[in-house]
Amino acid sequence: MKVLRAAAAFAVFATFGAPSAALAQQAQVSAPPAQGTLLTVNAEGKVEGRPDMATINLGVTTEGQTAQAALQENSRRMQALNAALRRAGIAERDIQTSNVSVQPQQQYRENQPPLITGYIASNQVTAKVRTIANTGRVIDAAVAAGGNTVNGVYFSYQDPDAQMDAARRAAVAEARRRAELYASALGMRVARVVAVSEGGGYQPPVPMPVMRMEAQDAATPIAPGTIETTVNLNVTFELR
Repeated sequence: MKVLRAAAAFAVFATFGAPSAALAQQAQVSAPPAQGTLLTVNAEGKVEGRPDMATINLGVTTEGQTAQAALQENSRRMQALNAALRRAGIAERDIQTSNVSVQPQQQYRENQPPLITGYIASNQVTAKVRTIANTGRVIDAAVAAGGNTVNGVYFSYQDPDAQMDAARRAAVAEARRRAELYASALGMRVARVVAVSEGGGYQPPVPMPVMRMEAQDAATPIAPGTIETTVNLNVTFELR
């Protein structure tokens, strides 16, 4: 895990009453009214880490002369795909249907109603791969079993709170560092924290694009990269 430098902005103002109410954020802490000079710091904490879980959206798309024929063939291949996912180590609880559809294929003709030429059936599932190194092999197993559509691979953490907490600590440390710097420049000292409000969250990388796949010999390469987790804090300090 790599902790990045955080950026901060500040505002200094004097008051002898209570500070104005902070905007509601994900978390907020307030102290009794301050009697000195207030310093408000907007600090950002960032950490980067390698994801440890992949979520794949994949499935089967089939065609048929009738809706029933397209759906029957789709169901047969989808059962084989689900069995292949389980053999590849994906737990039953980590396989979830995300979409089922049957749509007509239409041929448009000038000045005539569309002509239905057949039907397309699609069934998609999301599968969580908790051993991220197996992601490529899971995709290969699904394709070998009859899957022909992969709609994206999303990377995340099985325990995102650990990354959020690391980013929070980085943001607090940056806010404190800036407060000490400004207090020293003003010939004052930091007496206490008056209020804290939080916002921000981790943003996973953009998923892989939609792919129409056929069976292949080489393993599908997967690069999970890193995920940046960001937390923003507004911290108000009392200076004396």
